[in-house]
Amino acid sequence: MTEIYRTISTGRGDDVSPTKCRERRRRRIEMRRQAAVFGDPSSSSSTSRNRDRTDMDVYSSFDVPLKKQARRTTEIGGLPADIGGFFTSPAPSSHHKSETPVTWKGEETEDEPLYGIVSVMGRSRKMEDSVTVKPNLCKPEINRNRPVHFFAVYDGHGGSQVSTLCGTTMHTLVKEELEQKEEGEEGSENDVVEKVWRGVMKRSFKRMDEMATSTCVCGTSVPLCNCDPREAAISGSTAVTAVLTQDHVIVANTGDSRAVLCRNGMAIPLSNDHKPDRPDERARIEAAGGRVLVVDGARVEGILATSRAIGDRYLKPIVAWEPEVTFMRRESGDECLILASDGLWDVLSSQLACDIARFCLREEAACSGLDLNRTAEEDDVGGEQNPSRSVLAATLLSRLALGRQSSDNISVIVIDLTKSS
Repeated sequence: MTEIYRTISTGRGDDVSPTKCRERRRRRIEMRRQAAVFGDPSSSSSTSRNRDRTDMDVYSSFDVPLKKQARRTTEIGGLPADIGGFFTSPAPSSHHKSETPVTWKGEETEDEPLYGIVSVMGRSRKMEDSVTVKPNLCKPEINRNRPVHFFAVYDGHGGSQVSTLCGTTMHTLVKEELEQKEEGEEGSENDVVEKVWRGVMKRSFKRMDEMATSTCVCGTSVPLCNCDPREAAISGSTAVTAVLTQDHVIVANTGDSRAVLCRNGMAIPLSNDHKPDRPDERARIEAAGGRVLVVDGARVEGILATSRAIGDRYLKPIVAWEPEVTFMRRESGDECLILASDGLWDVLSSQLACDIARFCLREEAACSGLDLNRTAEEDDVGGEQNPSRSVLAATLLSRLALGRQSSDNISVIVIDLTKSS
């Protein structure tokens, strides 16, 4: 993709052009990060006004087509770092052998919900998001040996190392924790199930953070790794995960990605954004010896725009890894579940996203003036003619975010709850 930058002549020389200003801001925030990691006092006094956690020079043209490369795989575990993808539920027998970008239509099975994924770089200069979908992850005893389905969005910052590592590892940790034998718990059955699930998700996030701070994405221990130590030290990622069972939705969130449940037309937040200016988060940061500085928005130590994340070892323990876990019983009015990075939520409200997804999932939507099938066909590389409506919903949400000038990577998962068992 060719990056086109808009140059504005102000009559006062190139030093005050938007491009120069953005470049200086990027340098200042990089100097602050390096000062925090390597203790360079000469760099710590520089001030940063960079955008949220990524280098985000904005393209001057909105013509950012979404019909980019998509890949067909049996297991979708972290998308490639440089492309976006459009996915539906994979057919059980699908096997990827070709590197040619293709898409396909997944068939809904008795135990597997329909879902759609869109993950695009957008106007950001780097792709740092990662998306993971694992239908039928396992059949744990806590779920009466019935299948559970795993969905996650990871929004990286300071590089894609941690988000990529999360995309290939987190679901494995959750599976291992679910397969552990739990000791007998006292209380009602529902209370015991909720307690077990909360413990599983928190232990998985803790192990993931320990791995992210001690292991490079290349798989080597950090002290022995030959990768750039500066980039590895400042890399981190938010994480919003959802485990879907026949009876419950379990969401665990660290950072400012978000999960929203659409129930009877109303948007129900299943996660709360971890922002440094949130009163409880500010109090926690200050109690840990940190500061919240306003530098192009509230930031931890003037650097990080989220107060919790996996990785970011140079800001530990000020930036915490602990997730907030929501345990929600499913109801007949549940329509869809949306997981997305802040590239979507920065420009769309939860209710608007819910309304758009509901519209796309309606059977009569194609007859109401918007030709959704044609919209999807324009994005289709491999010739798929009838993608699931979940894919159409994810596509429309991402396009609207781009149209509203979102500056970040945009990753969206839409899960159709009306057709999942």
